[in-house]
Amino acid sequence: MATTTYTVKGMTCGHCVSSVKEEVGEVAGVTGVEVDLATGLVTVDGEGPVDAAAIAAAVEEAGYEVVDR
Repeated sequence: MATTTYTVKGMTCGHCVSSVKEEVGEVAGVTGVEVDLATGLVTVDGEGPVDAAAIAAAVEEAGYEVVDR
């Protein structure tokens, strides 16, 4: 099991958090997603290493941007 944390910018409300959780949760291999609105941190749990590019693409699909991995 692997855990990776990303910093996402642009989230301002609970709907933002829900959108990011939903999109990232659909990435292959992801088993859990936690989003901290106050810090912008998105913690991703996976069965093994999860493709960072796929996570970034999912965050962008939700309308936000990964600024740090």
